[in-house]
Amino acid sequence: MNQDESRRARDGALPAEPVVPPREPADPQPAPGPQPQGTPREAGALPHLDESGHARMVDITAKPVTARTATAGARVRMSAEALELLSAGELPKGDALAVARLAGIQAVKKTPDLVPLAHPIAVHGVDVALVPGTQGVDISVTVRTADRTGIEMEALTGASVAALSLIDMIKAVDRSAWIEYVRIDHKSGGRSGEYSRDRR
Repeated sequence: MNQDESRRARDGALPAEPVVPPREPADPQPAPGPQPQGTPREAGALPHLDESGHARMVDITAKPVTARTATAGARVRMSAEALELLSAGELPKGDALAVARLAGIQAVKKTPDLVPLAHPIAVHGVDVALVPGTQGVDISVTVRTADRTGIEMEALTGASVAALSLIDMIKAVDRSAWIEYVRIDHKSGGRSGEYSRDRR
């Protein structure tokens, strides 16, 4: 607008130009491309999750090597007929207790292949006990190591597979046999120290 137009605008001959306030900057937009999924990990959260909430194998490089032991238990319930044949060694498939004992030992050594985030650790000793009772068989698997992380998963895997193998051995005479529980009964060593379950 020139000076003559400004004067006429002041005199009312021309409408004044509207005053436009300055525009505020818009909120920044997220960068294009895939965004992280999951919930960010906070302090004290599960160490098997990274900062984006994704599963990972925990780095145990800096942890000290210590002696560790874990005992896991399982119980297989079965019919009186199956239990009698088992105790007498007369099952159609043969010595079920011996087969289940070997299956438990093999499973302990295969744990990292079966449990995705379990570390491959040295297995230094495995004891598998199967004790027939009044309603089934109690299984106890004790595993020992000297390594940077615990061996509970190995004991649990051994007890689980020993129980499954026992069911496979008796299913011809008892298809209703079932696993009553699988649990950690005792552990020692490592940062968390000693733990014992109250037996029921």
